[in-house]
Amino acid sequence: MAITETVAPEKRRTVSHVNGVGIHTQELHAPVWKNYEKFLFRFFFLYFFIQIVPLDWKYYRDLFALDWSSLHFSNFFYLARYTPRFFSNVPVFEDWLVAGAISVAGVIIWSVVDKKRTEYITLYYWLRVALRYRLAAALLVYGFIKFFPMQMPEPSLSNLNTNYGDITNWKVFSMSTGIVPGYESFLGLVEISAALLLLYRKTTSIGAFIIIPFTGNVVMSNLAYEGGEYVYSLLLVTLALFLLVYDVPRLLSLTSFEKETLPPRFKPVYTDETLRNLRIIAKSVFVFIFVFLYGYRTYASYTSDLYQYPNSKGLVNASGIYNVTEFSVNNKVLPYSPSDVSRWKDVVFEKWATLSIRSNTPVRPVTATTEEVFIHNEQRTYEFSGIAGRKFYSYTIDSVAHTLTLRNRSEDQRDDVYHLEYERPAKDRIILRGLHAGRDSIHVVLDRIDKKYLLKEAAKEGRRRGLKL
Repeated sequence: MAITETVAPEKRRTVSHVNGVGIHTQELHAPVWKNYEKFLFRFFFLYFFIQIVPLDWKYYRDLFALDWSSLHFSNFFYLARYTPRFFSNVPVFEDWLVAGAISVAGVIIWSVVDKKRTEYITLYYWLRVALRYRLAAALLVYGFIKFFPMQMPEPSLSNLNTNYGDITNWKVFSMSTGIVPGYESFLGLVEISAALLLLYRKTTSIGAFIIIPFTGNVVMSNLAYEGGEYVYSLLLVTLALFLLVYDVPRLLSLTSFEKETLPPRFKPVYTDETLRNLRIIAKSVFVFIFVFLYGYRTYASYTSDLYQYPNSKGLVNASGIYNVTEFSVNNKVLPYSPSDVSRWKDVVFEKWATLSIRSNTPVRPVTATTEEVFIHNEQRTYEFSGIAGRKFYSYTIDSVAHTLTLRNRSEDQRDDVYHLEYERPAKDRIILRGLHAGRDSIHVVLDRIDKKYLLKEAAKEGRRRGLKL
């Protein structure tokens, strides 16, 4: 579907007005759309209206409940990521079918009520405006958490000490991107640049042209690595395709058929000064919120609180991987065995208050289905999502009584709790003793391993120089 082509300036000018806003074009005659063009426009107008305009009352409940004095970047992230969901808490393709069915029904009614209409130039213009800004908001909220590399952070010590075969495809992809934060920042810069191009009418098609292969690759990555954002990312691709279609006839005429092609002279004419000022204010507010304010908030989080990992402080100077030198349960010593399901193999203390244990006990991995930005530590599941070889525990410290309380992070393992006393007779030794689940007594001696990691050493020495581990 296309708007009537612009022709030479000497042709007569037509302006259509709607509530003080006119669309200014220069054309040979008044446009008359074909029936199928009107049908397609009505369908896509209704379909995209359902997809991008929040019709869920809970969206506005959350919006008006925001504390504007202490905003977190996650507030903007969730507001910009809205999509209608009819079946579950995550987007599914069935939602599109419902939106499409509603749109078809709406087209039938619209066609009967408005059958004398010959064109929808003005409405088409405003639909493209809405899609431009909706798509720009989506790209900006994802672009900034990549530009300040937080979406896919560097692997934790527990992740680095987990067998490759115990990691899901999605987590492998995420960690593979996280080890090169410069590349992740570049990906974010591409998204931000494409979003900014969408904000200017004359560069919209350039931005859409960038988005289609870039976000299309995100779709394929999520499908290939079993990520959970393929439905939403494909929706963004459809928005970009719709925006690009507007200029496709001109692009083909110029590049493929090598014909003289004029740019579209299609712009709003504001006969009311108030509307003209409102347009400037609305655009300025959008840029301020999603570029400057959101960008600042993500940077502040990047420098102080990487949202994927907990920010609670761990045991002082305990970070590292520990060999389980001694292990006993109910006063029975269990020697090392590669097949024993009770004995721990190694223990990792993170810089934050997370302790992970590798053993032969079966672990059901947590699958991340969508990108989430959590403020509270107990909700931050990234470190153990997609990991099957370790149990992850959050812990609290009583530095006076020298005790640790460990709680399993998995939803189905809430009764897996340790109440332990700790002793640190040497810098690299930790002794733990206490009760597991209030029943079994345990005694564990941990000795820190002076382990170097190729990834970290390469970053220090430079990848083109020789390394010694």
